[in-house]
Amino acid sequence: MLAFEMLYRRHRGTLYRFLLRSLRQRADADELFQETWSRAIAARERYRVEAKFTTWLLQIAHNLVIDRFRRSRPQASPEEAEVVFNQLDAPDDERPDRVLSEFEQRRRLQIALEELPEEQRVTFLLRMENGLGLEEISEVTGVGRETVKSRLRYALARVRARFET
Repeated sequence: MLAFEMLYRRHRGTLYRFLLRSLRQRADADELFQETWSRAIAARERYRVEAKFTTWLLQIAHNLVIDRFRRSRPQASPEEAEVVFNQLDAPDDERPDRVLSEFEQRRRLQIALEELPEEQRVTFLLRMENGLGLEEISEVTGVGRETVKSRLRYALARVRARFET
């Protein structure tokens, strides 16, 4: 039980951010967060020690996200997602002008992520937020390394374009 608590504490933030940004609705992220941990516990015998735990956990989460999108794609407004991100990242003692600047940057990033096609958004989040390499992203998403590179390249171009306007 102690081992699970350590894994949970170490990976809960990474997993929850991935789910929240993938699903864009807190209730859906909460639900799949619990489901991911339940499935990880149920499948613990199938975990290969040579694989990174984060990669394995995010692969379970990614598969649940894909299943959710297949059933019905959630519709969250950019404003709803922005409220959640502000709660997670809200600085307490920053100057007002800096807070506004950081708020605008987060807002632009959120809008850019909203506009990305699902495959590009997931690839972008796995790379930029979770720090996974191309091989790990390939393993999580079940696509080839070159496809991952292509999706990442297009996602980065779209995000950069959003910040230029």
